[in-house]
Amino acid sequence: MKNVLVTGGAGYIGSHTCVELLNAGYGVISIDNYSNSAPESINKVKKITGKNIISFNCDIRDQNKLCEIFSKYNIDSVIHFAALKAVGESCRKPLSYYNNNILGLISLLEVINKFGVKKMIFSSSATVYGNNPVPYSEDMNTGNVTNPYGRTKYFSEQILSDLYFSDKKWNILLLRYFNPIGAHESGLIGEDPNGIPNNIMPVISKVAVGLLPKLTIFGNDYDTPDGTCIRDYIHVADLALGHVKALEKIDSECGILECFNLGTGKGNSVLELVNTFEKTNNCRVNYEIGDRRSGDIAVCYASAEKAKKHLNWEAKYDLERMCQDTWRFQVNNPNGY
Repeated sequence: MKNVLVTGGAGYIGSHTCVELLNAGYGVISIDNYSNSAPESINKVKKITGKNIISFNCDIRDQNKLCEIFSKYNIDSVIHFAALKAVGESCRKPLSYYNNNILGLISLLEVINKFGVKKMIFSSSATVYGNNPVPYSEDMNTGNVTNPYGRTKYFSEQILSDLYFSDKKWNILLLRYFNPIGAHESGLIGEDPNGIPNNIMPVISKVAVGLLPKLTIFGNDYDTPDGTCIRDYIHVADLALGHVKALEKIDSECGILECFNLGTGKGNSVLELVNTFEKTNNCRVNYEIGDRRSGDIAVCYASAEKAKKHLNWEAKYDLERMCQDTWRFQVNNPNGY
């Protein structure tokens, strides 16, 4: 059995990926500092899979603790999720984002390199494309980023690229996510951020269940059909399966550095998302129109052909299913984990 270290394994995407890794026969070691997650999600992963997962409360900037973990377990590869991830918050707290996302990556890579583990899947973002024309394809220039969060992902990709070109024994895949929403079909795990959510879907579901008074839609004067931003919403379960496919690729090849979009290849507006959530779940989402949010762009969606061709992966869930699964998790966990 190959052991995979998953940083941020208790988080939203991390926990769903742990489920798919365990179901695929991998051993999983999760580390998380629980700054935006809960240890209970690990227990839920065990319940869903019926399998054990080793977990540690560990910050990726704590190299002593990382070395202890690498010394104790025979780790074959690393999937790196642990990062701060909200566009709006990054504009307010850029130093926190650079400290956590950039210094954290460097700390982790130094330990990985020390122990000779040269397989990494990196959690990147569509924000690296900036204001390129849609659909975003992997051969586009990156770096014209509009917010600090995106810049941390762009700089991280450059760091990993430099590392690869210094030593081509590394196998590195950069997975550029679009907008993950939804929850596991069991209703046991989903998106449950600490404090007031920064991402749209947990706000929608908490408004619908009465835990928050209203959703603020940031701008309705964009050059889109209904004036609200268009995004490529992807089910988190689809995203998680993409990581299993990525692991299969780096296990079968040697000396690669590649990037892949993980998206559906189509866009939906914020208002479309709200309306679909209401219709699918027979509920009401109170909202107001606010000012545009710093760092946002009007339209963002993927070209998903490369992942389909080279990873044998494509998204299969539609927007209605994403909304159904989100609502099931919210109703089953009204106060979160």
